[in-house]
Amino acid sequence: MPAPSSALRIALLGCGVVGTQVVRLLTEQAEDLAARVGAPLELVGVAVRDVDAPRDEVVPRALLTTDAADLVTRADIVVELMGGIEPARGLLLRAIEHGASVVTANKALLAQHGPELYQAADAAGVDVYFEAAVAGAIPLVRPLRESLAGDRVRRVLGIVNGTTNYILDEMTTKGLAFDDVLRTAQELGYAEADPTADVEGHDAAAKAAIIASLAFHTRVTLDDVACEGITKVSADDVAWATATGHVIKLLAIAELTDDGVAVRVHPSLVPATHPLATVGGAFNAVFVEAEAAGELMFYGRGAGGAPTASAVVGDVVSVARHRVLGGKGPDESRYADLPLAAADSAVTRYQIRVLVDDRPGVLARVAGVVAERDVSIAAMRQQGETADGGARLVLTTHSAPEAALAATVEAVRALDVVKEVTSVLRVEGA
Repeated sequence: MPAPSSALRIALLGCGVVGTQVVRLLTEQAEDLAARVGAPLELVGVAVRDVDAPRDEVVPRALLTTDAADLVTRADIVVELMGGIEPARGLLLRAIEHGASVVTANKALLAQHGPELYQAADAAGVDVYFEAAVAGAIPLVRPLRESLAGDRVRRVLGIVNGTTNYILDEMTTKGLAFDDVLRTAQELGYAEADPTADVEGHDAAAKAAIIASLAFHTRVTLDDVACEGITKVSADDVAWATATGHVIKLLAIAELTDDGVAVRVHPSLVPATHPLATVGGAFNAVFVEAEAAGELMFYGRGAGGAPTASAVVGDVVSVARHRVLGGKGPDESRYADLPLAAADSAVTRYQIRVLVDDRPGVLARVAGVVAERDVSIAAMRQQGETADGGARLVLTTHSAPEAALAATVEAVRALDVVKEVTSVLRVEGA
């Protein structure tokens, strides 16, 4: 093997759980990484808010600094694990301006300002890599932008938030209420003290924007993603899902429609026979439907210090090899420049649960209102009586545009024989 080139300087921005594990991997696997890259990787600084805060001894105290702006000018590769928009955005642009390649796990930044970073990197001839931003340790970015570059992706369905998947899985397997499971998730460290980004779907929406941009070669930002969280999912919803052969999952969905690229995040009824239905706990999985390759699924740990650090260091090795051998990785692919479809143009199916008067003719009236909206019924069932003499109906539609289905729900709600529309959930993956 030829003698290694001079060391490549690595700057780390942020040293929380993931950052600490990145330092550990860079330190403990230094020889292997140097052999893979063709040059040693030298950690030259770690930017933190407080150099005196307690942290793992694997992080050399001498490398800690609060001057991130200076640090990024002294590195060949800048690894950003700070999170948030600023100062991360400004620091990465500064790093690129000074000729550094960038590795980031910051999905919020990429979903809002990715194009700005890609353009700056392209002009400077450096890389922006972000495998860890979408699904932790699961290899997804490379397959979408490299392995499937010769194919046409039609649809992507993803469970990309471990917190919500844990909550829904516990509700399904143990029959618990949302609030009780959320409290347990916070105690176990699966959910933050403020879980809004997870349970309201914002985290998944940022990842959906990145996935859609890669899959369809079109710029998609967070503002283009229709988003609905899981806070309204009840134990009754979960029980009915089971009774009808489904599992409720928070899905990030990116697909090609007649109107362009549609991207959405919402709770979905997934058939129990679908591979995504078996993804339990805090695990993630992404199901890709491509024209030539067919159906592919990527599964694994979507979060956690060590798994995420694995993806980060994998990116470091890739961009480091480019610097040693010359050249760079793939640029932003946006040649397709497809229109972004309105959320109500997406084609889906609804399962609608309704409380109605228990008397003759009710089923016919409900079915008639549905038919008037050009929506066809796949299944309708009545299940038991209520204490006040009403009846429960479960209505599942065939596929139709979201706008038509939403209008159907409102028409059903307006019927005088309908006491209440108790739940509306989309059916995906059927």
